[in-house]
Amino acid sequence: MTPMLARFSRRASSAAQGEAASDAASLAPDAPAATALEKARPWLLLAPILLFLAVLGAAALVVLRMSFGTQGNEWRGFTLQNYADLLDSYFLKSLWLTLKLAFQSMICAVLLAIPVALAMARTQSRLARRLLLAGVLLPLLVNLLLQGYGWLIILGPAGLLNHALLGSGLVQRPLMWLYRENGVLLGLIQTAFPLAVLPLSSAMRAVSRSYEEAAATLGATRWQTLRHVLLPLAMPGLVSGALLVFAYNASAFAVPLLLGGRRVPMLAVLVHDQVAPLLNWPAASASGVVLMIATLTVMALSQRLVRRTQRLAEEPHA
Repeated sequence: MTPMLARFSRRASSAAQGEAASDAASLAPDAPAATALEKARPWLLLAPILLFLAVLGAAALVVLRMSFGTQGNEWRGFTLQNYADLLDSYFLKSLWLTLKLAFQSMICAVLLAIPVALAMARTQSRLARRLLLAGVLLPLLVNLLLQGYGWLIILGPAGLLNHALLGSGLVQRPLMWLYRENGVLLGLIQTAFPLAVLPLSSAMRAVSRSYEEAAATLGATRWQTLRHVLLPLAMPGLVSGALLVFAYNASAFAVPLLLGGRRVPMLAVLVHDQVAPLLNWPAASASGVVLMIATLTVMALSQRLVRRTQRLAEEPHA
């Protein structure tokens, strides 16, 4: 029986080795495919945003090409007259007004966003945090036209704000808010407020509370802790929110048109006027290109200034 068992064991082992070899041979071609799939998976996840960015880049190139065209011959004509016309005082005033209102709304929105973001980041109640988040996101869920008409009701001569001021005795006659820069500024701040709160709130939540406890142990007040500890550590979120507000309001159209009309000629309104009644696509494209370049320049300079300020603040501690 022993030789028979030995032969049987040798046959079984050889059969097992053959099966293992066949399995390895069948799996060998799949290994490179699995490796390639693992390498391609991040690109597959990025495919939607890359496609979206490609569409935006193509649209920007189309606008850039059209800005060098002539009216009625946008694709074959080539001229620099569209940019030369932008040296007009009316356009320069519109550009300056656009950048000024965008900058003012950015400052106001960030200042108003700091306490709201701090409350969202430090509140312990999930219900309170969700209610705050819902209140912040509410303007993003309402159409800009509806928000603009709401501001018309609030800021009108017989609106809610003037009724409140007249009833309190602070003013003797209604104030003119509509078709003024102040009214447009209020609308820009309100519509872009969530863009300042959300990045700042996320940045504040990422800051450990141990830093605040350490500052309180050393005798710092809440204002000193906020100014010297929390805000510097949350500076990336604050800068991101500020730049989002600036870029969003620099290209705003619905709110300036409804609240400012033609008396507050922001650049987006001017571009609309060149397209809708005049069908002057090259001039409108040139105005859009200048607005885009001016906005990107201001954002780049702001980021560089903030980084330089942070570097100078860190040098004494190094």
